[in-house]
Amino acid sequence: MVLRRVPIIVLLLSLLALPLYGQAESASKAKSRVVVVGVNGMELDVIRPLLVKGEMPNLAKVIKNGAYGKLRTVDAPNCPRVYSTLFTSTRPDEHGVTGFIVGGITANTNMLKEEPIWSILSKNGVTVGMANVPATFPVMPVNGYMVSGMLTRGKNCEDGVLCAPKLSEVQGGDPVYPAAMKAELLKNVGDFYVDCERMPSAEQLRGHETEVIDAWLKKVDVIRQQQTRLFDYLLKNHPTDFTWLAQSCEDRTGHWLYPIAPYNAGYNPKINAVRTEAFPNQYIAFDKVLGSILKHVDDNTYLIIVSDHGIKPLREFEQADPHAHMDHEKTTPVIAKHDFADGDDVPGSFFAMGPGIKHDLRLMGFEASVYDVAPTILHLYGIEQPKQMRGHVLSEIFENSPNKVAQK
Repeated sequence: MVLRRVPIIVLLLSLLALPLYGQAESASKAKSRVVVVGVNGMELDVIRPLLVKGEMPNLAKVIKNGAYGKLRTVDAPNCPRVYSTLFTSTRPDEHGVTGFIVGGITANTNMLKEEPIWSILSKNGVTVGMANVPATFPVMPVNGYMVSGMLTRGKNCEDGVLCAPKLSEVQGGDPVYPAAMKAELLKNVGDFYVDCERMPSAEQLRGHETEVIDAWLKKVDVIRQQQTRLFDYLLKNHPTDFTWLAQSCEDRTGHWLYPIAPYNAGYNPKINAVRTEAFPNQYIAFDKVLGSILKHVDDNTYLIIVSDHGIKPLREFEQADPHAHMDHEKTTPVIAKHDFADGDDVPGSFFAMGPGIKHDLRLMGFEASVYDVAPTILHLYGIEQPKQMRGHVLSEIFENSPNKVAQK
């Protein structure tokens, strides 16, 4: 009798295992591919005329085939403050990265008090790739790779604030995970700039405005070309389930070369009348980068484009503020900013397209916020949103959604 029971038990165990195997296989087949593109300080008021003129055809394609709208940001928004909110869907006072400098130290990943999106995805078996994303230095272990972005420290850039160290010049932490990948990138991509160029000082500009502006913009072009080559290499040679790429030259250019009229606060004709097309041209250049990324995006891939905030000209009542016209180092005369007390003055932007996302859908008002990005990404992978996250899944962008807040 015992001999007869063994095959029955084995059979029962086999039958019980079948649904589990089927679920695992189904989950594997259902795993989403998501590409997020971050654009630091993308300003919708500058982008809209370019779209109308047909100068951003790739972004226009995303809008036509997906959902888009303003993205509510946090109060007094700046890059590390907002990006860390995007990563964790928690408030700045909760995740710990409240600005460029926190407690006298340059913001870094060691300050994060809440678990970031790349860690949650990695734990759930999702492969992760990140490159040039702000506030990711020093890099952290992931189920894939990470290349740091803005706030990376390096040679002649010990504080890491708004400067452009090359990959080989990084100091004070690891810029690449896994570490062995650094040599691969140097060999196949070249010694690229990790971040955009620091803005020139008032002293450097004085008497040489046109020359310095042109040289700075040429450097920005070089950095963008290098980063585009990096993105293309990673997407082709290191494909991951989840990829987050970012650029920051747009915001940096807007701070001091925003095309303002003579009656705006802070206007200096020696600087602001030289290259009035410089800031809009950054978005035309970004659109070409987007075109390169789209070559790696098929019909089964979700593409999400986000900006942490916008950027607007200085206000007339800020002329009395001695720091309103200077950058973070208090050396460059800026004429546009984004760290207004009311973040609704400088909303970010949100674009998404992919399987099941509505087409040509405009999100009205502030239905999407920086808190909602991480929960929505987790939703695409079928991962439950952690209790500490304050955002919600943007269900209104998906087909068959009962939510009526979005309109065509």
